[in-house]
Amino acid sequence: MPTMLRDTVARSWLVLCVLGAALCALPARAALFEDDEARKAILDLRQRVDQNSEQLRARLSEQGEQLNQLRRSLLDLNNQLETMRAETAKLRGQNEQLARDVAEMQRQQKDLQQGVDERVRKFEPQKVTVDGKEFVADPEERRLYDEAIATLRKGDFAAAASAFLAFQKRFPKSGYADSVLFWLGNAQYGKREYREAMTSFRALVGAAPESPRAPEALLSLANCQLELKDGKGARKTLDELLKSYPKSEAAQAGRERLASLK
Repeated sequence: MPTMLRDTVARSWLVLCVLGAALCALPARAALFEDDEARKAILDLRQRVDQNSEQLRARLSEQGEQLNQLRRSLLDLNNQLETMRAETAKLRGQNEQLARDVAEMQRQQKDLQQGVDERVRKFEPQKVTVDGKEFVADPEERRLYDEAIATLRKGDFAAAASAFLAFQKRFPKSGYADSVLFWLGNAQYGKREYREAMTSFRALVGAAPESPRAPEALLSLANCQLELKDGKGARKTLDELLKSYPKSEAAQAGRERLASLK
């Protein structure tokens, strides 16, 4: 075979070998390319996962800080509420004490006012009613009259008579005058001072014939006369009683007494 032909054939076989080798290498290179793409995709995915994880951790950390801040705020708020409760309880206690103090001051003021009123009343004239008669009397006037009556009721006729006589001297124009005459006569009768008692009873009938005590005064006067053995004078007095006050209770007793005298 000529040399040129051999070279041409050799070159052809070389090309064929290269082409064959190239064709054989194509699948391997394709596989290599696919591996690189997958590796790159995995790396990208891992990077994104790492980024997401980092973002998640940052977000969790931020939320954790927010949660801690919220806890601190709640704790502060709870402390403030406890402080407010304590202050409210303190204020409530102060208000209750203040209410008690005010009530005590009002009571003291009321007592003070009552005391002042009592002292004023001791000096102010007051309206009184005795034996159906209404009049104005000084506090001292009323006190002395009440004391004399109380003494008479205890049966101390001597002290009562002295008290009524002293009253007449101190208050000669008192609204109690008619009643004083009647009770003075009774005190004198209790002392068996019949003549003095007759004078008191007669003075009452003469000064106040309209007094509800006048019929009793005439009956008591007749009793004094009987004690003095003056039957004639007693009958005359009883006749006067029946004539002047026929419907009185004293007149009924006078009729019985008059019947016994006859």
